[in-house]
Amino acid sequence: MTDSKGLIKNPLFYFALCAFFLFGTMYASCGSSANIHGLNNSRFVFFNSFFNKYVNASTANLFSSQATAVPLETPDLKIMQDNTLCGVSTPCIVSGRVLGDVFGSNNQNKKDVADYIVQAGDTFQSISDSYKISVNTLLWANDLKSSSAVKVGQTLAILPTDGVLHVVKSGDTMAAIAAKYKANADDIISFNSLANQDDIYIGDILIIPGGIMPKTASPVSNNQIPLANDFFIFPAQGRITQGLHYYNAIDVANKCGTPINAAASGVVQRAVYNNAWNLGMGNYVTILHSNGTVTYYGHFQNVLVKSGDKVATGDRIGLMGQTGNATGCHMHFQVMGAKNPLAKYPVGSTISYK
Repeated sequence: MTDSKGLIKNPLFYFALCAFFLFGTMYASCGSSANIHGLNNSRFVFFNSFFNKYVNASTANLFSSQATAVPLETPDLKIMQDNTLCGVSTPCIVSGRVLGDVFGSNNQNKKDVADYIVQAGDTFQSISDSYKISVNTLLWANDLKSSSAVKVGQTLAILPTDGVLHVVKSGDTMAAIAAKYKANADDIISFNSLANQDDIYIGDILIIPGGIMPKTASPVSNNQIPLANDFFIFPAQGRITQGLHYYNAIDVANKCGTPINAAASGVVQRAVYNNAWNLGMGNYVTILHSNGTVTYYGHFQNVLVKSGDKVATGDRIGLMGQTGNATGCHMHFQVMGAKNPLAKYPVGSTISYK
């Protein structure tokens, strides 16, 4: 006769009970999915892959020695985008890049801007030819002239198509931008994945496909205002892994889940959390500051703010991730309208709040 009290005290009893409840729930949900797609054997396929991939791995870790076990951490909970409950302290949340690879969204038709480091023997013509763009497109994107020297080690921005870059300023309209560069407004909206002609904000960088740079246009790099040395704080802790690159950006790397904070107070313009490509930036946030500058934070794992939020200096706005074209966990931090405060630190430097 079984000792019921002994059974209740046995921890394996609770493990088996939880496993039975979990499998029952997953079985039911998979059954509804099978009805939708007409797959009679989906329950079997789902359970076979689910058990092999997750349950076996979980039980192996559960019964491994403490020397190899990964410590668990209870995350703090926060409401994101007014509709999602999220843990913000655990650094091991599935990244959007993983999900993107599963669903095949890593083929993005090359709409993002690439960085190219000039090699010995390069010319503007040879670089343009290799990327199948015009020499003018290359020169315009980098504030260069045909008489400019090609410098070995120089980083050049490579547009994905012939055209120009435009940084949105106060008072800009889509019609005015299209007219300035003799381009088509609908093409600009489509290429930049905008919702409509009004979906532009100060500091946005637009690719103008087919655009022609006006002769009277001033270089984008000249449109910078001076700032006090302490206007911006470090937006995240980590190691600088890439120096200045498109656009006025510095990369700071750390483990996924590292907090990212507002570099200065302001209003959130864009808070994009859709795990999409987004011209290579993945999930990202832009903040408009009181002096007209805009800071841009890319490759978030999770975004913790929404458009229209007011943030103070140091407020947490998201978690570092690996979305978009990121090849490792890091933050793409760029400044529109002023010098990037991280540009003075050499690659390899560690930045910290202390």
